[in-house]
Amino acid sequence: MYKVFLFAGIAAFGNAIFVYGQRSATVSTSPFFYLTGAVLVCLLMFILATPISTSGDRLTYFSNNSIPILIGGVGLFITFVGFYLMYSRIGANSFVYATLSILTTSVGVGMVIFKEPFNQYHIAAMILSILAVLFFGFGQLKLTNH
Repeated sequence: MYKVFLFAGIAAFGNAIFVYGQRSATVSTSPFFYLTGAVLVCLLMFILATPISTSGDRLTYFSNNSIPILIGGVGLFITFVGFYLMYSRIGANSFVYATLSILTTSVGVGMVIFKEPFNQYHIAAMILSILAVLFFGFGQLKLTNH
C-alpha cells in the first residue's frame, strides 16, 4: 500500500512542478510555445534516463507497443494543452480537474475498460469528490460576490 502513496506522491510532486512552471511563464496567445519547451526538456530527460533504467530489446518493445504509445502520446498532448488553458486562464486551484480525473481515469479507464475491481468505498470516494467540487464552486462564488 505504501507504494501507491509513494508513486502517487512522485506524480503529484511532478505535477506541482509543472504547474509552477506554467503559472510562472507569461501567457501566450498559443499554448504551444510553453508546452513545446517543456516537452523538449522532458524528452531530453527521458532520453538521458532510458539507457540507465532499461535492458532488453528496445526495438521489439516499441514495435510491439506502437499503438499504445501512439494513444499515450495523443493523451499527453491533450492533457498538456488542457493544463495550459486551465492554469494560464483559471489558475492552479481547480478541484474540478481532480474530480474529472478521478471519474475519467479511475472509473472510465480502470473500472470500465480494464475491469479493475471496486467497492462501496470507491463509490463513496467518487461521491465525496463530486461534493468537493460543488463546495469549491460555492467557495469561489462567495469570493467573487465580495
